Amino acid sequence: MQKPAKRRKLTDKNVPNAILQSPEFSVDSKMYQDLLGMERRLDWTMTRKRVEIQDTLGRPMSTNRTLRIFLSHTVSGQLWQEGAATNSNINLETGEAIPAFQFKIEGRVLEIPNQRARDRVPPRKFSTLVKQLVVELDRDPAQYPDSNTVEWLRSSQNYTPLDGFSVKRRGDSLTRIRVIIHLEHHPEHFKVHPDLGNILGIREDTRTGVIQAVWNYIKLQDLQDKVDRRSIRPDAALRPIFGTEPFPFRAIPERVNRYLMRSDPLVLHYTLDPSQPPPEKPVAYDVDIRLEDSSLKSRMSHVVMNMAPEAAKELAKLDDEISLHVQSLQNSHLKRTFLQSFASNPQDFIQTWLESQSRDLEAILGSGPSEGATLRQDDLRRSEYFRLPWVEEAVAIQEGMRLAAKTGLAQ
Repeated sequence: MQKPAKRRKLTDKNVPNAILQSPEFSVDSKMYQDLLGMERRLDWTMTRKRVEIQDTLGRPMSTNRTLRIFLSHTVSGQLWQEGAATNSNINLETGEAIPAFQFKIEGRVLEIPNQRARDRVPPRKFSTLVKQLVVELDRDPAQYPDSNTVEWLRSSQNYTPLDGFSVKRRGDSLTRIRVIIHLEHHPEHFKVHPDLGNILGIREDTRTGVIQAVWNYIKLQDLQDKVDRRSIRPDAALRPIFGTEPFPFRAIPERVNRYLMRSDPLVLHYTLDPSQPPPEKPVAYDVDIRLEDSSLKSRMSHVVMNMAPEAAKELAKLDDEISLHVQSLQNSHLKRTFLQSFASNPQDFIQTWLESQSRDLEAILGSGPSEGATLRQDDLRRSEYFRLPWVEEAVAIQEGMRLAAKTGLAQ
């Protein structure tokens, strides 16, 4: 069995010219044409915006956030605590009742004020924001042989994210602690060498930002070659850095990378006194950090991926309805023209209509004044036409009529 033919959709939304040119519908036709023009401009704008969003999603999207770092400590086995340690109850094997302290480093990213609940993303663990962390304890190594320097370096392998870090040591004397933190910025920040930074007026920025600053300086100082615009001619300030010879535009990133260094770490100081009760509230530091804007990225992805199919289905449905209305309008216009012609001059209209119907009937039957010379001429050219079963009988009848007329038998 043959598959049923697919139903053809009506896609033409243009009103027939006969209606557009009719003075009776000039106002409505103009309004409809304006709506079609507005729809075309809106479609173009939406397509352009969608392409821009897709292009933006392929680039790193970042935002400035505030990272709050908390430093605190707890103590155990100290003389001032209830049930203080004595030489009689100290267990050297298990470490029970030995004076000790625990230093904690915690952090979290502050929420954006007045942010909608649906735009909030799960908070990131503190360890995911740190590339390297070093804790230095200022103590006498002879008295406290335990390691006084603790380093945590995030490896590329899978690891369990942590909300904070803690360092536990034995002791009951005042200790000064220095915390060195290398934060994970997105995109990565670099320290610009003073030789280049003094020219550009920047001390620290992303690699893209530094390259853009160099390019802005080149355009501001008009350092492009007059003939070959791809060639850069260093001025007196750039010659000690980039050399005296002209260099191509594509070599700018390579030369800029030579003057990018690792950004300075964040250094925090803390004083830990086990002989005193720990403060009730931890010491807090607010630090600016550049993070990936996952909230904005998710919203833009939702616009491109999720909302597009729903909007396309709704628009397709509306287009089908408009096309049906346009087709109905065209049919109604044909009926109206037919009836108006009949009402204005019924006699001429009927005569013209009968002549038209007669010509159509002759075209269908292949008869008429031309005796088929026009419509059947193509059939007469083909030899197969004369081999049809009824041809022999038709020739015999024609010859009989011709002979009868010749002998005078046919009256």
